[in-house]
Amino acid sequence: MRLRALLGTDALGLRLLGGEEELDRSVRGVMTTDLRDPSRYLSGGELVLTGLAWRHRAEDSEPFVRVLTSAGVAGLAAGEAELGPVPDDLVAACARHRLPLFAVSEEVAFATITEHVVRQVSGERAGDLAAVVDRHRRLMASGPAGGGPDAVLDLLGSDLDLRAWVLSPTGRRIAGTPVALSPARAAALAGEHLAAVRTGRPGPYRTVVEGTAYALFRVTDARHAAAPAPGAATAPPPHDAHRPHERHGPHDARGTRRTALSDWLLAVEADTSDWPAARLDLLQGVTQLIAVERDRRDAARTVRRRLAQEVLELVQAGAPAAEIAARLRVAAPVLLPGLPTAPRWQVVVARVEWAPPGDEAEPAAGTSGTGPGDSPATATGSTSASGGGPSSAHGEVAQALLEEILVDPAAVGTDGADRIAVARSGEEAIALVPLPPPGSDRRLPGESGTDGPGTDRPAADRPDAVRARTAPETGAAGTVSGTGLGADPDAALHADTLLAAVAGPLSSGLGDDGRLTLGVSAAVHSAEGLRGALEEARHARRVAAARPGPVCAAGHHELASHVLLLPFVPDDVRLAFTARLLDPLRDYDRRHRAELIPTLEAFLDCDGSWTRCAARLHLHVNTLRYRVGRIEQLTGRELSRLEDKLDFFLALRMR
Repeated sequence: MRLRALLGTDALGLRLLGGEEELDRSVRGVMTTDLRDPSRYLSGGELVLTGLAWRHRAEDSEPFVRVLTSAGVAGLAAGEAELGPVPDDLVAACARHRLPLFAVSEEVAFATITEHVVRQVSGERAGDLAAVVDRHRRLMASGPAGGGPDAVLDLLGSDLDLRAWVLSPTGRRIAGTPVALSPARAAALAGEHLAAVRTGRPGPYRTVVEGTAYALFRVTDARHAAAPAPGAATAPPPHDAHRPHERHGPHDARGTRRTALSDWLLAVEADTSDWPAARLDLLQGVTQLIAVERDRRDAARTVRRRLAQEVLELVQAGAPAAEIAARLRVAAPVLLPGLPTAPRWQVVVARVEWAPPGDEAEPAAGTSGTGPGDSPATATGSTSASGGGPSSAHGEVAQALLEEILVDPAAVGTDGADRIAVARSGEEAIALVPLPPPGSDRRLPGESGTDGPGTDRPAADRPDAVRARTAPETGAAGTVSGTGLGADPDAALHADTLLAAVAGPLSSGLGDDGRLTLGVSAAVHSAEGLRGALEEARHARRVAAARPGPVCAAGHHELASHVLLLPFVPDDVRLAFTARLLDPLRDYDRRHRAELIPTLEAFLDCDGSWTRCAARLHLHVNTLRYRVGRIEQLTGRELSRLEDKLDFFLALRMR
């Protein structure tokens, strides 16, 4: 704004004392001070407000005005509330230095002037930024010259002093400065966003994380841009205040909620509850700009998706191994360019599903040879990925989610999944994950810091970063931390760490009636093993589907005979079996705090060894014998018998 505009506002009570020829100066801010030398706090363009407490004699005015002029301030306004009329020596000093001088009426508070200037300057900045954003959008629409999401986020920071980030649905940072946004906070914001969309709250979504307010804006790609806004499409139908909240309809479950699980979000560190509509419209424009980059990223994935689809169709059709191997040789250079030998492959299967409106239970386990919630078509892979209907829709979101899940959370940017190929088969998403062959040099092209002349890729974006994140850390004794599994020298994917960074946010989006289940195969070295890896991953996913919770995963190492069979036991049989054996122990533990069930678990884990179990539980052996005796008394079983040990083992696994 211009200084001249201040004189036209009667409510500010300003009277010009000198510098009329300088009234076209721009005001970029306001500062109140009574310091004799406030230069350290000035950056230029400010309107300085002062109560003249710094002035003790006439000689003080000249150095004060000289400091303000050197700092490039726009003008000076002196209050008359304390010392009366502005002294002549100050008027003369401002005239010598050509600094506009205003007198502030004693009836007007400095806060009134400050609020007016800040409001006007912010409004003008928003208008200027909107023009820049519009120009940037046109540049990005015609090519990469616009600079990507980071460029427009930089504009938000420099022109509106807003810190903002673009996040994936799992909380991975796609754009924006990492300052003040830890991975844990980013994951929390993603979870809040998905929960808000799921419950039908109108956007932008306001939330507070660790004491900081954020506004969350949904970034919808072009394919879903015509979908109703969250506040309209996702709002539940009107209902009587005394009736329970009704479940969302099928359009909700298959529309807004489905697409939100794979959409990006714009997180702005601000409380937008009292923002004017024009300012909110600006940020909505920013989301449209970011959506252009999202569409470009999705287009870049088309080749990898097609390669994976071709391989999957050959595998499911029972094609000869030589034909599958030929397709893999085509895929390998795209996914792992420069690798001299054929890689190994892992298969990851994912499925997203919601309970239909009015249905509270999934199909019974074991139906048609499938796991819980599986239809025969999905379990066998016979449903075409190109077909329409719910299967295709659910498969699409599972595909987008699996592509994101397999990206290292530390991989900043839009190309972190350029080593991942994910196909669809009905409601399933199936990923082909390439791994270097055993004993090969894992430093693929670019892993020394660059991908070649003129390129520079962060270490977290490179293929081994994904494996380093997904493979659990190995301790000195050769066991995987927190898993109890043997160490994997080839650093393949592990199901138990695959979802460590994404389970929280996705659980918020899925809610009580949605589920994401994943299965991970072992690594195979040739085309001959790929069909077995696919079936192994599918079986592992069914094992995960038998577990409680909205997000579950299982790996090939969990496919021992008893674990493989458990998902196919009907739910009512499982519940009756576990209740018969464990309910007496639960009741006793609840009444006496005896910890009989933890004791039983430890005793079985120690293969019935009294000394090892007592050491693990930090008990005397006699105390352990007393507890085991109480378990046998309450259940009528004997832990010295193999059959009873096996029953207890299965009951604990089926809880």
